[in-house]
Order: sequence, then structure tokens, then C-alpha cells
Amino acid sequence: MRQIPFYNTRLEGSFWGEKQRVSREVTVNSVYDRFKETKRFDALKCDLEQQKREGWQAHVFWDSDVAKWIEGVAYTLEYEKNKRFEEKVDELIDDMCASQLENGYYNAHFNIYNTDKRLTIRDKHELYSLGHLTEAAIAYYHATGKDKLLNLVKRYIDLVIKCFVEEKTAGFITPGHEEIELALVRLYRMTGEQKYLDLSKFFVDNRGNNDVDLIAYLDWANAEYAQDHLPVREQTTAEGHSVRAMYLYIAMADLALECGDEALFNACNTILHNIAEKRMYITGGIGSSCIGEAFTVDYDLKNEPAYTETCATLALSLFCRRMTAIKPFGLYGDIAEQAMYNVSISGVSIKGDEFFYENPLTIDLADHNKNPATKQKERYPITQRVKVFGCSCCPPNILRYINSVADFLYTEDDNTLYVHHYMNGVTEFDGKKIRQNTLYPSCGKVKLTVNGDYKKIAVRVPAWCEKFDASAAYSMKDGYAYFDAAEVLEFDFNISPRFVVSAPGVHDNAGRTALMYGPVVYCVEGVDNEGDIFGLSVNTSSAFEIIPDNYFSLPTIVADGYAKVDNGSLYSNINSVKYEAKKIKFIPYYGMENRGETDMLVWIPMK
Repeated sequence: MRQIPFYNTRLEGSFWGEKQRVSREVTVNSVYDRFKETKRFDALKCDLEQQKREGWQAHVFWDSDVAKWIEGVAYTLEYEKNKRFEEKVDELIDDMCASQLENGYYNAHFNIYNTDKRLTIRDKHELYSLGHLTEAAIAYYHATGKDKLLNLVKRYIDLVIKCFVEEKTAGFITPGHEEIELALVRLYRMTGEQKYLDLSKFFVDNRGNNDVDLIAYLDWANAEYAQDHLPVREQTTAEGHSVRAMYLYIAMADLALECGDEALFNACNTILHNIAEKRMYITGGIGSSCIGEAFTVDYDLKNEPAYTETCATLALSLFCRRMTAIKPFGLYGDIAEQAMYNVSISGVSIKGDEFFYENPLTIDLADHNKNPATKQKERYPITQRVKVFGCSCCPPNILRYINSVADFLYTEDDNTLYVHHYMNGVTEFDGKKIRQNTLYPSCGKVKLTVNGDYKKIAVRVPAWCEKFDASAAYSMKDGYAYFDAAEVLEFDFNISPRFVVSAPGVHDNAGRTALMYGPVVYCVEGVDNEGDIFGLSVNTSSAFEIIPDNYFSLPTIVADGYAKVDNGSLYSNINSVKYEAKKIKFIPYYGMENRGETDMLVWIPMK
């Protein structure tokens, strides 16, 4: 199975084309400006005197923030050359190369602070940052042919091999925050050098297989937090810090593909089923707790305090993409799609310059202003996006994700083209050409034009699709419709609004329903619905009014419902309660909190 990389595809208008336009015109500049203001770029110079003089200090993982911005820029350069940004990236790379130590080490913090602690403290993100620098170096080399950053990371990785594998002088065995593992596989695929694949395998195979890392780790977290509780091939549930976990699972899937490791694939498959069936929000959000940004237990999916870090959902969809490259199986594409159209883009404002780190499913503004007699407030996610965070991993992550989203579209083997997702655009590679004409997910109709030497074309039919119409005969297998190859295929997923419910174990959602339109989750906001939205209930037998809306790029939806009448009593007999008929307006969840601070809920009572 071969993935068809995003840089062979040009998305044209429609949903993702517009997202990419905003990302290239707005987001890339916004993230640059904020990183410049917060000294992330200056930190790369490793100038201790400047930092003392100006009263700031480089953080241990600022390198990774910058690296993701560079990677995002590289992806924009694949589509359109931008001399201004290329010069800025070159300047940053020059600063890093000038500061790289003779032995190959580079970290903007440890180059000048705690120099005797390099590669000795497991949770200080050195290898995590190196992983992101490696991904940035690969992307920038592909886009520009420039190898200066690539040579920097290769020298650093040679040092890592020496310290961790050959001499075993490092203070730990596996990284506290995974990321380098998947980056090493990318570097192996680019260079063909076995040592990079071997180092990735070393880190993955040693996880959960030694006591040294547990002794050298955090005093407030257990082995599950670091995915160290079992050897990776024996793990069956998603545990610990959700972003770290996803990066590990991505590397496991990559290694399963490269090495033909069935045990690794089976572990990934089991873990992914656990996430999809018991530990994932309807929005594709994962990591429900702010304590450790972590998975907790099955069905712990509370709505208002939901942590659901943007980076975690981005990584979940990337994990699913890796699994799809091993085996075309509908669930993998379904989860990726759920993540792509909800939390992955709710993390950025529609204008493209403000961001959510957390993505709750309920916002009750009254809860943010209670406890007036105490200085300490209960913790809830913020209610308005901001331009930068102290831990600002999410903004550049969104940048690189949106600009490479066409990576999700296609894979192929010697006989079959696999179509996993639906985006309006054209793909050209190896003398082949694939065109999709579609307004998906606003409309379920897709026209697929394929010029290539395939015998079969396999199209994923989403699990939510209740009626699939196609212009030719097909057979179903594992969530895919298999057609005999034809130059033109047309099919329709017949997208329409539908109400969904959750498993009984999700106690927050008892007696409630959520509205979906294709893969997109919808929500109710106070700004659209007069009165208290928490007194609303929806008629699940309602007909729907679907209203085109340019602001959200998808239609808004109006359903019949009821508003509970306030009779002035704190408590009332049930037979005295009155309801008024009310039209309830829903908007796409990813568009929530873009029009000012307002109450919001995804799960609404049924009546």
C-alpha cells in the first residue's frame, strides 16, 4: 500500500480549499507574529546575555513550536513560493546551525541553561523537540531542496544513537514525550538509512520494558501516564497523556507497516477500537481530563470540563491515516473524518488568527462567574480563542495540518485506488490523474474522474451514511465500496441532518441527543436562540430547515423544540410545568464561539 502525498494534490475552493486559503493568508502570519513577540525566534540564537538583559528565558520545548511553524511554512511552499517566508525560515535555520554544539547537540534551553543536565531528565522534551525539528527539516528539504536543517538534525540524531544505544550514557531509555519515534520513520523513508528505523524501533520496543525510565520520571504520575505500564505489543487501552499516546501509536503503526509487524498492528487496532468505542467524544476529542491532559476511564466524557486538546485530535486523525495505509478499514477513515471536521478545526477561529487549546462540548458562562466570595475559581476551558498560549503547540500544529490535509485522500496498491476522504480538487502523480468534484461535506454528491491503470476503485462509505447511491455496481468489504475501474464514477452519500445518542455509560448525555450533518457535529449557541439555551429541549421527530450560510461554509439547521417556561418557583410539581414551542437553531460545532462569548451546548435534552 502506497500513500499518495498531499503535495500531488491541489484543493480547489469548496470546504478545504477555503480552509487552506485562510491558513496561507492569515494563520501562517499570525503564528509568526506571536512567536516573534514571545521571543520564540530569538531563543534559537542561544544568546544568554540577551535573555538576561531582556529578562526572559528560553523554554525547554520552544524549539518544537518553531519547528511546527517551519513545517507549516514548508507545506505552503509546496503550493506557492513565498520569498519572504523562505527568507525568514532560512534565517531561523542559520541561527540554529550557528548555535549547534560541536558534538551535534541542539536545544534552545539546554544549550545555555542547565548544561550539565542534557539528556538526563526524561520529561524535558529534548527528544520531542528533536522529533519536530526532524519533521520540519524533511518538509523544508522537500519544498525547497535546502538541507541545512536536515544536516543539523542528522548530526543531533547521531549523538542520540551514541548516547542512548551505543554508550548508554543518557539518563533515561525512552523519551518522556513521544514524537521522535514517528519522525525517525519519516527520515528513514526519505533517506533509506537503516539506522533511523532502528533507533525508532529501539525507543518503541523499550517502552514499558524497563525499570530505569519509571525511576527517572515524574513523582505525580504513574506508568500509564507515559504509556509505560506494559510493552507496547501488550497494550490494549489508550492511556495517559493523550498527545504523547497518539504520537506513540502513530510510530507503532508506521513501524508495523515498515517491518511487517503484525503484533504491533494488532495492538494499534485494539487501542483504536478502545478509543472509538469508549474514550472519544462525538467531536473526535480525546483526553477528557485537564489533570495530565489525559485519558481517564471508559465513558468518562463529561461535556463542560472536557479538555480535548486540539493537538490530541489532530494526532488521532494522523494515527488513523497511518492505520489506513496498512489496511483499508472503514472505522479508521470514520474516526479520522470525525476528528477532521470537528475538533481539528474548532481549534482555530474562522478568521484564522485565534485558537482554542481545549474544545469543550458545553459552555455555561454562569459557571465561569460563580464562587463570588472566593478568589479561587473552579476550572473550566476558556470561552474565547486567543492568539497565543504559554504552551503554544496547537496553533502551528493546525497550520501544518490544514496545509497537508490532502494526505488523507488516497492510497494505492498495484491493482486498486483507495479513496478514503472527499475534497474538491485534482491529484496528479506518476502519469496518473484523479479529480474529485464535490461540495462535501455540505453535499454528499461526489464525481470521481480517474485516469490511471487501476483494476479496482475502492470508496469508503462512512458509517453514518444510511443510503449510498452509485452510478455503477459495487461490492462492500470492510466499509469500502469496490468498483471495477472506470474513468468516471458518481456517488452520493445523501447527507441529511440526524439525531444521535450516546451509550448509557456516558452519564452526562443521559436523556440528551446531538445533531449531526454528515460527519459534522452541530451545536446550539445562545447568540442564535433567545433566552436560556439550557432550558431548551428538541423534538427528535422534527422536520429540519436547512439554511445555506457562507460564514460557516456549511448550512445552519433549524429544528422544532420547546422552551421551559420559568414560573418563578425554584421547584414545581411536574404537572404544573409548561413548555412553549420554539424553533432551535444549530450551527457547526467547529464554528462555535466565533461571534462573541456565548453559552453553547452540543448535547441537548430530548422531548
